[in-house]
Amino acid sequence: MKIALLGYGKMGMAIEKVAIAKGHEIVYKVTLENAYDFMPLSLKNVDVAIDFSMPTAAVDNILKCFETNTPIVVGTTGWYDQFDEIKEKCLLEGQSMVHSTNFSIGVNLFYKINKILAAMMAHFDTYDVSIEEVHHSAKKDYPSGTALSLSKHIMDEIKTKTSIKERLIFGKDQPSQSVKAHELLIESFREGDVTGLHKVKYESMIDSIEITHDAKSRYGFAKGALLAAEWIVGKKGIFTMDDILNLDEIIK
Repeated sequence: MKIALLGYGKMGMAIEKVAIAKGHEIVYKVTLENAYDFMPLSLKNVDVAIDFSMPTAAVDNILKCFETNTPIVVGTTGWYDQFDEIKEKCLLEGQSMVHSTNFSIGVNLFYKINKILAAMMAHFDTYDVSIEEVHHSAKKDYPSGTALSLSKHIMDEIKTKTSIKERLIFGKDQPSQSVKAHELLIESFREGDVTGLHKVKYESMIDSIEITHDAKSRYGFAKGALLAAEWIVGKKGIFTMDDILNLDEIIK
C-alpha cells in the first residue's frame, strides 16, 4: 500500500516506522518545510493518506484528498467545528474517510467502558463526574479531542450535565475553580513530553470511582491509524474506529 503522510511530526514518524515494518511504502510526506507545496497532484499514485497535521491545515488536506478521490484517515483534532460540512461533502461525493479523536485501540476500548459506566452512574445522583487529561506542553488544542469525546459520551448518558467547563493548567499547583452542577469539568494539564493520559472521575461524599487510560508511547496511535488506513481502501463513506473494531458486537 502506498501512503501519503500529511504531517510529519512525532506521530507521522511513528506511523512511518509501523507502516514500513508491515511492508507498506511512504510515497509522499507533508512536512513543515514543504507544506505550501502540497497540491492535489502530490497525491498521484497514493492509495491512502493519513493526516496528523495541524488543526488549521486538516480541512484543506481533507478537501485535497476529496478532489483526487484519495481515501483519508484523519487523526488531527481541533477542526471539528467544520465537521458537518466535511461529512456532507464526503457523503454527497462518495468519498472515503475515517476520522477519530484517537486511533489507539486501547483508547477506543476506554471510550466504550466510559459509555457503559456513564449509563450506570446516571442512576446515582450522589456522584459528580469530571475529566482530567495530561499532554505534552507543545500540544496546541485543549481540551484534547479524546477528552471532548469522553465528555460527549458522558453527557449523552448523564442528562444533568449540559455544558463543559474548561480549565487549562501548566503545572499542578493552581487553585481549583468552582463548578456548577450542570457543568462537566475538563482539566487540561500541559507538561513535559507526556504522550497522553486521560482520567474520568466520579466523586461522592463517601467514595470515588476512576477509570484511566495512560498511553506509554505513540505507537498505539500509529498502529490504530495504520489499521484504519488498511481498512478504508476500497470503501466509500465516512467511518470511525467503531466501524473498524466493531466493539458493540464483541460485548453482546
